[in-house]
Amino acid sequence: MPVEILMPALSPTMEEGTLAKWLVKEGDEVQSGDVIAEIETDKATMEFEAVDEGIMGPILVAEGTEAVKVNTVIALLLEDGEDAGDVAAATPASMAKEESPAPDSGSAPQPAPAAAPVAPVSASGERVFASPLARRIAADAGVDLGSISGTGPRGRIVKKDVEAAIAGGTAAKPAPKTDSAAPATQAPAAPAALPQSADAASVARMYEGRDYEEVSLDGMRKTIAARLTEAKQTIPHFYLRRDIRLDALLKFRGDLNAQLESRGVKLSVNDFIIKACALALQAVPDANAVWAGDRMLKLKPSDVAVAVAIEGGLFTPVLKDAETKSLSALSAEMKDLATRARDRKLAPHEYQGGSFAISNLGMFGIDNFDAVINPPHGAILAVGAGVKKPVVGKDGALEVATVMSVTLSVDHRVIDGALGAELLKHIVDLLENPMTMLV
Repeated sequence: MPVEILMPALSPTMEEGTLAKWLVKEGDEVQSGDVIAEIETDKATMEFEAVDEGIMGPILVAEGTEAVKVNTVIALLLEDGEDAGDVAAATPASMAKEESPAPDSGSAPQPAPAAAPVAPVSASGERVFASPLARRIAADAGVDLGSISGTGPRGRIVKKDVEAAIAGGTAAKPAPKTDSAAPATQAPAAPAALPQSADAASVARMYEGRDYEEVSLDGMRKTIAARLTEAKQTIPHFYLRRDIRLDALLKFRGDLNAQLESRGVKLSVNDFIIKACALALQAVPDANAVWAGDRMLKLKPSDVAVAVAIEGGLFTPVLKDAETKSLSALSAEMKDLATRARDRKLAPHEYQGGSFAISNLGMFGIDNFDAVINPPHGAILAVGAGVKKPVVGKDGALEVATVMSVTLSVDHRVIDGALGAELLKHIVDLLENPMTMLV
């Protein structure tokens, strides 16, 4: 029986994607681990590996198809001894279009279709990922998939894993018995619906007779819209603002760059901001946390995300363990991540995670702004431009200084006002006394 190749979930948040390109054609021999297609997610184009071996059968979703839902059957893989002629009788029900006959009052009522099988879970309650062929072999042999460790891509259970378990005598867990007489529990009340934006047709009617261009949303723009709407509707933001005197940092940066010129290293002000935020999170560990629905997760390392603008959207690549890295290492890593972000070549693990983010619009001449928290982060620092301003010095005399305005947007569920103020104070102190970042 042909094996179904399903649209994969290449990131934890992926719900649909674009089948950008097939790298195999019907009739090609495929081995487990072979790259067979390129899939466009909301953030990047990624390679899709086969999890079973066989002969490539009919391709059911053409390359270039957008908005393909995760777990949609996109192709079939033929097993040994099968050919394309066997496929018509084995076409998966999910791909077949069924025509319902006209109702006949004299015919007997049709039985309700059987419920779709529930995805297997491990003893810890986590979903078990296995290829269709592996699931079928396990079901026939009575092997419990939850007790098998997968060796396929991303830990997926494949055919050879099940065969090894059969050889080892792994037994299936008995299915739990259901009590049909048990009283039905009352379903919880649905939460109140959040207000929705006007639909496209309603908005278009407002502009009848006006000249405009309709721009379709790509996956990245849809994700940005959904996540930031979620952020503003569900995260209780509050904002803390400070001015930072940059003169000492600019002088220190100039001296360091002169010494590092022979090594081809040039530090930016943003590199110092990343380092200061990383060290501040270590100094105020209670602020190094994320919101996880019914609990908080306090991180030990400082994993700092930095917003990078690209055409049509943005990425937030994460610099992991930033508190342990030198300024030159952070600078090199940030340049690499930013370059690959603009080329949409980042892997999901490079832009997911972190507890804190930085959004710097100073290079665009923005004096100050309020950034939206990227869930599940606990805070984000909005950085404005360094501008020469008259300030009052320590001796009370008026002087000119380069001043940068920053705003810390804080999730009040994670960080209270005093804690956020303490975090921001540490960031300011480090940037106004940059040599302390090297201690």
